[in-house]
Amino acid sequence: MKSKTRQIYMDYASATPIDPRVAKVMQKYVSVECGNPSSIHSLGVSAKRAVEDSRKKIANVLNCQAKEIIFTSGGTEGDNLAVLGTVRSIREKYKYKGGHIITTAIEHQAVLAPCRQLEKEGFEVTYLPVSKEGIVDPEDVKKALRPDTFLVSVMYANNEVGTVQPISEVAKVIRRFKSGSKEFKFPALLPAHARAGEHNSESAMNFETHSPLFHVDACQAPGALLLNVAKLGVDMMTLSGAKIYGPKGVGCLYLKSGVEISPIIYGGGQEKGLRSGTENVAGIVGMAEVLVTADFDREKEGIRLSKLRDYFAEKILEVVSDSEINGSMDKRLPNNLNVYIPDIGNEQLVIELDAIGVAVSSGSACNTNEEGSSHVIDALGYGHERSRGSIRFSLGKSTTKKDIDFVIKNLPGILGRIRFN
Repeated sequence: MKSKTRQIYMDYASATPIDPRVAKVMQKYVSVECGNPSSIHSLGVSAKRAVEDSRKKIANVLNCQAKEIIFTSGGTEGDNLAVLGTVRSIREKYKYKGGHIITTAIEHQAVLAPCRQLEKEGFEVTYLPVSKEGIVDPEDVKKALRPDTFLVSVMYANNEVGTVQPISEVAKVIRRFKSGSKEFKFPALLPAHARAGEHNSESAMNFETHSPLFHVDACQAPGALLLNVAKLGVDMMTLSGAKIYGPKGVGCLYLKSGVEISPIIYGGGQEKGLRSGTENVAGIVGMAEVLVTADFDREKEGIRLSKLRDYFAEKILEVVSDSEINGSMDKRLPNNLNVYIPDIGNEQLVIELDAIGVAVSSGSACNTNEEGSSHVIDALGYGHERSRGSIRFSLGKSTTKKDIDFVIKNLPGILGRIRFN
């Protein structure tokens, strides 16, 4: 195998290095300030203050209240808390056995897996299709809404093909549904004897109105898209530090005031009882700092990456004439390029590129499904062969035009060796 002559990282959608500005503010809480935020001594008070100051910083970026930020261990936990926590809370409160959830076929497994679990618990889930461009149609959301829909969960930007979903439009559809006459009415909590049947007249019961909640997985969005939750019209938003030049093992969930949710982790009652466990103070401080810096850098870096991405796409289509871009080029993250190359195995291409020092991905690094396959590419409707022949290049702060030229120069030779006869 050819020895690596350089290292070019093009897998930023999987994980990112920590921004030096972020590492600097974290250092104090890594090596000096070791207090537990629940302790009442001075170091504990200092740690608590750092957590609450971080909560305020994040709230400023999201345009929400500080009390609406819940710290988690990352995107997966945030998605699980949003999906499982809200749906189970509604079920527990209203003693309702059924219920309906809407999501899309291209969600991260951190949303899809909880939905599959809820199906086992008696819920019905609608997995909406997307276009060949990788975009969900708000009209499909509208058609899928039912009086017993508890939750709608649509990711902001897809982690594999980079397509950006029309979140504000979906939110409007849900709001119109809420303001109409289709809200589902659950029997309010009643004494046990009433629920057991002593109130046999429906009109004698007290009813409460429920409307669908809207959750958005936005783990890929910071630094590229606006995170103003009020303008987006969402009830919940999941964020992670690992994808945006922040620390791994930390994230947060925006939870709109008034949204009821049940915890999925139990213990000491931290985070208002919604996420027990000693707070990761250094990680939380880093998470807040990276969201601030990502928002500050968003416009300038977005323009730079978009130009590099478009140049990369043009050159790949030129040197590999039968290749195609997966997903919309217009409604796309500035750093994402997912390419289909016929007659290859994408895992082999990842290995060959790594041998010359180029790190890329065949799909989501968080997915342990069939080798080389992608449920996202499959959902675009092209067939499984396209899934097995697609590769993701995700650019970042260190990416230069010279890096792209290096890949383009070496790609034809690699494909000549590995393409199927």
